[in-house]
Amino acid sequence: MVSGEPRNLAWKIIRLDEVDSTNEYAKRIAPDSPEGTVVVAKHQSAGKGRKGRSWASPEGGLWVSVILKPPRVDPRLVFVGALAVGDTLADFGIDSGIKWPNDVWVNGRKIAGILTEGRGSEYAVLGIGLNVNNPIPEGLGDSAVSMLQLIGRELPLDRVLERLLFHLGGWYRVFLARPDLLMAKVRERTFLIGMTVRVIEDDSVVTGRVIDVLDDGSLLLDVDGQLKRVLYGDVSVRFV
Repeated sequence: MVSGEPRNLAWKIIRLDEVDSTNEYAKRIAPDSPEGTVVVAKHQSAGKGRKGRSWASPEGGLWVSVILKPPRVDPRLVFVGALAVGDTLADFGIDSGIKWPNDVWVNGRKIAGILTEGRGSEYAVLGIGLNVNNPIPEGLGDSAVSMLQLIGRELPLDRVLERLLFHLGGWYRVFLARPDLLMAKVRERTFLIGMTVRVIEDDSVVTGRVIDVLDDGSLLLDVDGQLKRVLYGDVSVRFV
């Protein structure tokens, strides 16, 4: 137990059959909704990832957005989601790792993505897309995977959601009280450390070896003997 950590969130779950995007829905209701409001949809017609990319969201996956109201919106909130997903997968016997900045991978394939959005100090929306029982779209079989494929049987979505919210609440409390402890755990689970990667940001491309994930959430690279910090934002990381 972290000294002085906040009390548990009281989850209020809104269940939808279909929505454009759980994040967009959550943003629409966030100003008048309490912290801990959770939007879950069976299907998203316009699911999205970072940089406006589309996110395939067929029925069977866990498409969820959580409204949080921390003292200020912090990019490190994305790691609250990543750690919660990792712990949820572990509950079902699946080992995973964090691919900085916002993905969770299993054996070289993506199983979940996290997207944080917010408005100043008013609210943050933490969106999580987790492949559970959903089919993987054609052409993505080498880069994406589901819990169903890994375990060999369908899982009750409500059970997966319950475990996800349990871990999300725990890591959110750590984030509020001791973000340094949060980042220490992120550092342990980020499998990019030691790897050579290509970082694409706007029109610039930088190639370097990953040295660390710093406490502010940035990636530290060794680029030809020079240290370079890469901030969380509209960046893409590719393997070399």
